[in-house]
Amino acid sequence: QVRLKESGGGLVQAGESLRLSCEASGSIFEENFLGWYREAPGKERELVATATNGGQVNYGDSVKGRFTISRANAYTVYLQMNSLEPEDTAVYYCSFRYMVTPLQYWGPGTQVTVSS
Repeated sequence: QVRLKESGGGLVQAGESLRLSCEASGSIFEENFLGWYREAPGKERELVATATNGGQVNYGDSVKGRFTISRANAYTVYLQMNSLEPEDTAVYYCSFRYMVTPLQYWGPGTQVTVSS
């Protein structure tokens, strides 16, 4: 069982920055993904960025060049969001998955709102 908790969301203006944090707890072992997804009203949940414990990162197309994911250790991941746009407004969810299983763990989410 892996538990996730996000922090760092809030209300900002377009062009500003935010940094999200996610802390995982539980037994984490083997190759895995720790990262971020987001869900905007009326839209499907989409990939923002993930980082493996081996250092590989992957970004969604809409955030490439603006967002940076960094994994401090097995249990902590950050998302630096620069040049925020109103279209980035969503609930951001921390996510964890072992590579060998489709089972995905989710945090409760943190709201990010970008005003124009």
